[in-house]
Amino acid sequence: MKSTTSTSEKILDTAQSLIVAGGYNGFSYADISAAIGIRKASIHHHFPTKAELVSVLVDRYRQQAEVGLNSLREQFPSPAEQLQSYVNFWQACIRDASLPFCVCAMLACEMQMLPEEVASRVRAHFNSLAQWLTSVLEAGAEQNLFRLAKQPEEEAQMLMASVHGAMLSARAFGNRGLFTAIVTPQIAKLLTPHS
Repeated sequence: MKSTTSTSEKILDTAQSLIVAGGYNGFSYADISAAIGIRKASIHHHFPTKAELVSVLVDRYRQQAEVGLNSLREQFPSPAEQLQSYVNFWQACIRDASLPFCVCAMLACEMQMLPEEVASRVRAHFNSLAQWLTSVLEAGAEQNLFRLAKQPEEEAQMLMASVHGAMLSARAFGNRGLFTAIVTPQIAKLLTPHS
C-alpha cells in the first residue's frame, strides 16, 4: 500500500511541476511517464483522467495552503505579522525559486479552457484565500494596525490580485525584484497610521 501512495504523490508532484512550468494544457501523461519512469497505464490506474489528476492536485494544494495560513495565525498573534509572513512566503518563492509557484495562479490563467471540475476547485482556492485575507484585515483594522480605504473584502481582493499579479509579472519579466516593488507599497499603504 505504501508504494501506491508514494507513486500517487510522485505523479501529483510531477504534474504540479509541469503545470507551473507550462500550464494545464502544457503537459500530458507521456510527460509524467518520462519524468518518473512509469508507464502511462500506471498513471491512468491512479488517475483515470487528466481532469481527475489536476482536481486531486488542486485539492491537495488547497489543503496545504489552508494548513499554512492557519499556522500563521498560531505563530503570529498580530494580524500585521500574519500578513507580512504571507507576503514573505511568496517573496521567498520568487527570490529563491526554492518553493513551488502558486499552481492555482497558473491554472487561473487558463480558466476558460479548464474542465469545470478543475475550474471550480481553483475558484474555491481563491475564495478561501480571500476569506483568510479578509479576516486578517478585519482583525488588523479592529486593532488599529491597518488603515483600510475600502471594505475588508475589497481590500482583500486588491491585495490578493497584487500578490498574484506581482508573481506573474516577476516571472514574465524575469525580474525577481519586481514582486517586492509591487507588493511592498500595498502593505505600506495598509500600515499607514491614521492621521
